[in-house]
Amino acid sequence: MTGTKRSVGYWIVAVFALVWNLIGVAFWYMQISMTPDRLAMMSEPERQIYEATPGWINIAFAVAVFGGVLGALGLLMKKRWAGTMFLVSLVSLLVQMIGAYAVTPAWAVYGPVGLVMPAVFVLIALFLLWYTNKAKARGWLS
Repeated sequence: MTGTKRSVGYWIVAVFALVWNLIGVAFWYMQISMTPDRLAMMSEPERQIYEATPGWINIAFAVAVFGGVLGALGLLMKKRWAGTMFLVSLVSLLVQMIGAYAVTPAWAVYGPVGLVMPAVFVLIALFLLWYTNKAKARGWLS
């Protein structure tokens, strides 16, 4: 398909991107609104990671998920700036993930297996950025 006609797949990707990133917003909110009761339910190693997480990692987390929400909304509104938002989201996600493993005991707790989920997150972010650039090239975004 070329021109301004969008496939059903386009809308599926856009809705998926929105739902995925809204789930990320929910996880971010749970992270920043941790109560002492919920913290007490964590295992000791998980609690150590949480307590060692500096505020700037939570800021990067927020930028990643809210940037992703804006990117998804941009796709749904057929706007070219969606790609910029997905790029901001990807960069922030990388800062968050690298930072978490660099400044918290995450590596000692999870080891290499702990990189599986972050890798999945990065792959999804890369896909959304790639797909948005493909949509731009096809003239689907204005």
